[in-house]
Amino acid sequence: MTASYDKSAPQALSNETQNVVQAFNKLDTDAKLAWFYFVYENMGDSITPAAPAAAEPELAPLLLNDYLLLSEEEQLNVMRDIVNRKDTEYSRAYGALKENNQLLVWYVWAVAMGESVVDFPDDYEPGNAINDLLSQIEGLDFEAQMSVFRTIAGEMGYSDVKPIETQAETGKTSSL
Repeated sequence: MTASYDKSAPQALSNETQNVVQAFNKLDTDAKLAWFYFVYENMGDSITPAAPAAAEPELAPLLLNDYLLLSEEEQLNVMRDIVNRKDTEYSRAYGALKENNQLLVWYVWAVAMGESVVDFPDDYEPGNAINDLLSQIEGLDFEAQMSVFRTIAGEMGYSDVKPIETQAETGKTSSL
């Protein structure tokens, strides 16, 4: 899997998985964070072997080490900035990662939630949109689920890297 420089090129290719991604994109920032947490809470056993085995945690020290030293409010703001694709140090660090490493970041944060990562408020109840989206993702097969997760994770964070123009766009042929 290559890094997603073209954020408009979806990895979730079926209509069903595209619908899940579109429904996720309609959620507000905190609902997106809640959904990600519940996905890992409910489905972590199936996601866990896929993401860490294909990831390279040494590529994300800012997100996997330094992040854990931040206050809970700062951690929450970093998560929100990543979801909202803001141009910040942490969002750039996230945006520079491949999707498997991005999923690893969310996995590490979900596992550490309530310990070294900010937790949900005790009285938090997910809304219908979150519950519906959880049901949709649970109804997909593993490959489709991973396609959705990689697409969603890859659309977050900030990157100013642009796709390389094609020959059709430039009108020039490549030279040797």
